[in-house]
Amino acid sequence: MSAQSAPAPAATPDSAAIASARRTLETERDGLAHLVAAIEDGLGAPFARAIAAIAAMTGRVIVTGMGKSGHVGRKIAATLASTGTAAYYVHPGEASHGDLGMIRAEDVIVALSWSGETSELSDITAYAKRRGVTLVAVTSRAESALARAADIPLVLPRAAEACPNGLAPTTSTTMQLALGDALAVALLERRGFTVSDFRSFHPGGKLGAMLKTARDVMHTGDRLPTVRLGTRMSEALSVQSAKGLGCCVVVDEEGRLAGIVTDGDIRRHMGDNLLARPVEEVMTRNPLTIAPETLLGEALETIESRKITALVVVEDARATGIVHVLDLLRAGVA
Repeated sequence: MSAQSAPAPAATPDSAAIASARRTLETERDGLAHLVAAIEDGLGAPFARAIAAIAAMTGRVIVTGMGKSGHVGRKIAATLASTGTAAYYVHPGEASHGDLGMIRAEDVIVALSWSGETSELSDITAYAKRRGVTLVAVTSRAESALARAADIPLVLPRAAEACPNGLAPTTSTTMQLALGDALAVALLERRGFTVSDFRSFHPGGKLGAMLKTARDVMHTGDRLPTVRLGTRMSEALSVQSAKGLGCCVVVDEEGRLAGIVTDGDIRRHMGDNLLARPVEEVMTRNPLTIAPETLLGEALETIESRKITALVVVEDARATGIVHVLDLLRAGVA
């Protein structure tokens, strides 16, 4: 018998699903690559004009769109609002039944429609013309009604949808969303939007907790376990036990940080006439420290990476507080 090659293994449902996922992600990735190229060749100039118009406005960004473009528009409005650009979404159908009254001449409208021929946007575009409202269009067709009506058309490059039928908005909505993020970030950077500004808009949830600072949770004053250089370990242990933080901060006569005594230091010196020894013979010198304005997210990263339980908060070389891992747990960071 002649040798024959083994038949190729039959595709399994799992392998077919994985292959489909790869095709979708690769197709959408290619769409984003086309968008990057467009920014560098033609789309960049109107994008910059849109940023200038929004930065100069005294009103709000009105984002609108129908169907999947509307869903993307809601997210863009939310991202703009959370990064310092006042914005909200107006449904084009509701706009035709009274919500046009939400739009003022000092606003900027950002209208999304991949085809640029969405009939539900006609009343908004006509209203923008009558009232002199700046209209930014996000579409893929420069010759479309929306692009022609716009003061600033942002024409996205055409790209294949990930949907095998070429019908379901997939790549197109990814590109719209990415351009919306680009608008928000460019405006954020232009305004010098800071972490502190971001924190004021995000007080809740895990993100809000990560944006709190050491000053918000640190133990200070009478809650801070502190002893001076020269203190016997017997007294230091008493202070450490009373404060319940598993450590004791050692300072000099001026209140400057000299070191820290941790449970680990105590274990390393156990049985070595520990209680009679001065703290400077036991303490860890040059302990890890953070500033009062250090974000709790950064504090958590340091604690986890260095496998410690507490950080000394230092201001002007003085030990002003302690942040313990339990404080991060209570704050919702860890």
